[in-house]
Amino acid sequence: MRISNRLEKHIVAAATVAMGAAATANAAVVTWNCNLIVPNTNEGVYINVETQVYGSDPGLVAGWDINPYGHLTSDIDWAPPDSTGAYVHGFGQGGTAQGVANLSNGTLVDGSSTYPLGGGGTSSVTKGGWILNGANAFGFRFLAADGLTHYAYGIMTVGANFGVRTLTSVSYESVAGVGITVVSVPAPGALALLGVAGLAGARRRRA
Repeated sequence: MRISNRLEKHIVAAATVAMGAAATANAAVVTWNCNLIVPNTNEGVYINVETQVYGSDPGLVAGWDINPYGHLTSDIDWAPPDSTGAYVHGFGQGGTAQGVANLSNGTLVDGSSTYPLGGGGTSSVTKGGWILNGANAFGFRFLAADGLTHYAYGIMTVGANFGVRTLTSVSYESVAGVGITVVSVPAPGALALLGVAGLAGARRRRA
């Protein structure tokens, strides 16, 4: 092989690596710390993830992407803007029936996730393995303003029953078709341990 051919191959390989690195660098997670109380009603709240517009009527939220709702205290219902399925279904953490899953930290939400036809679903302790008095992570996909599918997840804090719920944040991948990894908040027990550790450290420093 001539030296010039070898050089050309090295240049092409380097350019390919650089292009891949650039694509990765351009991928960015957008997070909205929304802290939206989800009303315990049959309308709930309609949310446009990109514009950060929300309301209790779909006519007030152009291009809405997700709709958590429900008037019961035993579960949360979910509606997407169409019937193609938006939310990640699965057994979640300890769920005994299929529903919108409570996803563990490190779960990848992408094209390989399960999005059954029929659109929405329910979340409860048994359906999807959600927890009371704690934070739960749910995954979803939505059609962005660019007309392409983006992947996302949200953090929903549930109180003593499912009628008390707050959507604390929503995160989505800015590049279409790129998966997003769930980064949830620590469990309540972990937070308590962190507090004890911090207190112990402070005492040692003062000593």
